[in-house]
Amino acid sequence: MAAPQDVHVRICNQEIVKFDLEVKALIQDIRNCSGPLSALTELNTKVKEKIQQLRHRVQELEQLAKEQDKESEKQFLLQEVENHKKQMLSNQTSWRKANLTCKIAIDNLEKAELLQGRDPLRQRKTTKESLAQTSSAITESLMGISRMMSQQVQQSEEAMHSLVNSSRTILDANEEFKSMSGTIQLGRKLITKYNRRELTDKLLIFLALALFLATVLYIVKKRLFPFL
Repeated sequence: MAAPQDVHVRICNQEIVKFDLEVKALIQDIRNCSGPLSALTELNTKVKEKIQQLRHRVQELEQLAKEQDKESEKQFLLQEVENHKKQMLSNQTSWRKANLTCKIAIDNLEKAELLQGRDPLRQRKTTKESLAQTSSAITESLMGISRMMSQQVQQSEEAMHSLVNSSRTILDANEEFKSMSGTIQLGRKLITKYNRRELTDKLLIFLALALFLATVLYIVKKRLFPFL
C-alpha cells in the first residue's frame, strides 16, 4: 500500500499537469482572440487565476520534496519542481506574446472598421480609448508576469540554498562517520593488544604455579625421604 505522502505527491503532480494544460489552452484562446477588449480582459483574468493555482501546487510539491526521508527521492522531486518552474516561465513568455498578438488583431480590426466609412471623429475617439484600455491591460499583464518571474527566481534561489545546505550536511555526516571509523579501528587494536597481554599473563601465572609446585614437591621430598 502506498504511503500517504506518496499519494499526496502523485495527486499534486496530476493537478500541476492539469493546471498547466488549462493555462496553455487559455493562452491559445488569447492568441486566437480578435476582440473585443472585454474578451481579452476576461481571458487574462482566467490565465492569472490558473497560473496562481499552478504556482501554489508547485510550491506544495517543493515542500513535499523537502520532507522526503530518502535523499534520492528528495533530489528527484526537487528536479521535477525545477522542471515545472521552467515550464511556468515558458507559459508566461507565451502569455506575453499571445497578448501582443491579440493587440495586433484588435488594431487591425479597428483599422478595417475605419475603412468601412464610419464617422471618422467618433471612430477615432473609440479607437484611442480602446487602444488605451488595451495598452493598460497589456501593461498590467506584463507587470504581473514580471512579478511572477521575480517570485520564481527567488524560489529557485531558495531551492538552491536548500540543496547547498543539504550537501553540506551530508559532507559533515561523512566526516563524522570517518572519525567514528578511526575510533572504532583504534578500539579494535586496543582490544587485540589487551587479549594478547591477557594470554601472556596467563602463561606467566601457569609457569609460576608450576615452579611453585615443583619447589613444594622438592621440599617435601627432602623432608620425608632424605635418603633418596
